[in-house]
Amino acid sequence: MQLHRRALLRLAAGAAAVPTASCIARAQGFPSRPVRIVVGFSPGGTLDIVARLIGQWLSERLGQQFVIENRGGAGGSLGAEVVVRAPPDGYTLLLCNSGDVVNETIYDKKLGFNFLRDIAPVASIANGPLVLVLHPSVPAKTIPEFIAHIKANRGEVSFGSAGIGTVPHMAGELFKAMAGVDLLHVPYRGLAPALNDLLGGQVQAVFSSIPPAVEHIRGGNLRAVAVTSTVRSETLPDVPTIGVFLPGYDATLMVGLGAPKDTPAEIVERLNKEINAALADPSTKARFVELGLVPLSMTSADFGNLIASETEKWRKVIRAANIKAG
Repeated sequence: MQLHRRALLRLAAGAAAVPTASCIARAQGFPSRPVRIVVGFSPGGTLDIVARLIGQWLSERLGQQFVIENRGGAGGSLGAEVVVRAPPDGYTLLLCNSGDVVNETIYDKKLGFNFLRDIAPVASIANGPLVLVLHPSVPAKTIPEFIAHIKANRGEVSFGSAGIGTVPHMAGELFKAMAGVDLLHVPYRGLAPALNDLLGGQVQAVFSSIPPAVEHIRGGNLRAVAVTSTVRSETLPDVPTIGVFLPGYDATLMVGLGAPKDTPAEIVERLNKEINAALADPSTKARFVELGLVPLSMTSADFGNLIASETEKWRKVIRAANIKAG
């Protein structure tokens, strides 16, 4: 009887170990074929460059090609839907960003999926501040002076953005709400035409990502007033943060990697580990600084929490400003 009980215990222990062994084997065998990283925007932009940097790192570390697939349209939501509909096996990933959490509210029920529910957070990659740049004709060198100028010229001061629902747009809307000012929004089809019109004086301000604005700032064609992050930018160390004047202000570009829901946890953990290794690599960090980004390493669970908090923050701004998709 004692021997029979011991045999049963050994069988039970062996059976319990089978799923664990299977999970380990699955993670060790991943990837066994090329992996695609879907980017919801056209080639050449900051997000596309980040995807290619991470893809190259993962290819070298994991021995399979990580292929970048650009699926632009609808503020990145077309690319996100491709990943949502893909098999949850780790072979289709999404370069997710702040636009995805904005789309969750701004498109409301027009999306055929729920980003928070249908995309599994894999790894945070980086965040990056924007810089508020003004045309030289605007007589303001600080945030308080800019706020005073807007109030003194009610309805006449405008800011350009890369389009409705983009991070530059959201940064401006958050600024309007916290500063209590009436700042006219002028959406463009991308940041480049917005900056071109700013240089020409057609708009007075733009909340721009840092790289395309840096040379104009250094050349004196645009005036940098403040950055949108909670800490100063390494690229523009002499430019203060908006939060110094508007406590609590924070509008940064969030970049990370996601996968279809139900992707095996062991595959998510392996990808998370490899991406965090990339973020600790000096050459990768240097490239991110060139792009105006700050590497942001965290667990997949913490990245999920960040996505949730960013979704709620921008939901409040969007609803308060009654912003609708164009």
